[in-house]
Amino acid sequence: MINFIAIPFLGLFEVDSSHYRIHSNMPHEWKNADRNAKGGIKHVSKPLNYAASEASPVSKSAETRVTWRDFLTLAKPGILRSNLFVTLAGFWLASRWNIDWLNLLATLAGTMLIVGASGVFNNYLDREMDTKMERTKNRALPTGKIAPSVVLTYGIVLGVLGLAILFAFCGVLTGVCGAIGMFAYVVLYTMWLKRTSTWSTSLGGISGAMPPVIGYVAVTNTIDMGAVLLFLWMFLWQPPHFWALGIRRVEEYRAAGFPILPVVKGIRRTQWQMLPYIVLLLPVPILMYAYGYVGMIFTVASIAITVLWLFFAVKGLAKGQDPDAWGKKVFMYSIYYMMVTFLLMIIDTAH
Repeated sequence: MINFIAIPFLGLFEVDSSHYRIHSNMPHEWKNADRNAKGGIKHVSKPLNYAASEASPVSKSAETRVTWRDFLTLAKPGILRSNLFVTLAGFWLASRWNIDWLNLLATLAGTMLIVGASGVFNNYLDREMDTKMERTKNRALPTGKIAPSVVLTYGIVLGVLGLAILFAFCGVLTGVCGAIGMFAYVVLYTMWLKRTSTWSTSLGGISGAMPPVIGYVAVTNTIDMGAVLLFLWMFLWQPPHFWALGIRRVEEYRAAGFPILPVVKGIRRTQWQMLPYIVLLLPVPILMYAYGYVGMIFTVASIAITVLWLFFAVKGLAKGQDPDAWGKKVFMYSIYYMMVTFLLMIIDTAH
């Protein structure tokens, strides 16, 4: 999930793109649009039009036989794994090594289902635009392998089951956090901001920041400083993580009609905008240590690898850097960064 609370000072680092409207059915409009020297777009005259047809286009090479793997892919298993891991970390931090295994199992099961449902809804809503991107055009919906109505039903079933588990077995507040995460990803991000504004990456990060909070609240049944710091950790991590990918795939996003920051404002502007988010990650492990949630090992190691991430990000501003190679390096580092820091958080959770 990309991502309860909006942080006002983030407005200093993000620019609304409501004036940059893209006609999704006319990708050549992007190519012919006036651009600035940094690769961004000055003006596109056509308004947005993202009305998706109910029937997805069928590729001649699409297989007609649907397997369980197709349904698993719709739920985005890679995103599922990472979200379950940070949910476990949040649960572990709140439990302080005193684990209620049945509660943990229910929390992971409910989270898995709502995250999967969100991924399915994302596939359903983006099916037309996915035909225009190299990395998504062979998915089950763009190829017509699975009917949109089947995918929609699948997403509803997963979402209802997931929320039912969280509300029934993990507490009302946990269920509310799960519902907020789903709403932020499906409605706020996928249906609205992803199609209209560069704010999609930052505000869409609300949904991605919810899984560790869900894990934490399933134990504490309250929103305290621990939940807030976990939220901030994931919320601030997501924009530089996604923008690195956006820089690598900028032409694909341009052709598909997604007004992400590298498309609208250019690569150089995006590289600069990544820096404040990485810098703002630095106080989070210090505060987690100060409030007694973690030990010194996590704190020192997290600060060190955050500084290293900042170094790689700044290095991209140097002349002669290949944006694609730099974007790949920073994107992969951000994935390892998240996995290592949350693993250290589990290992060094205070007793």
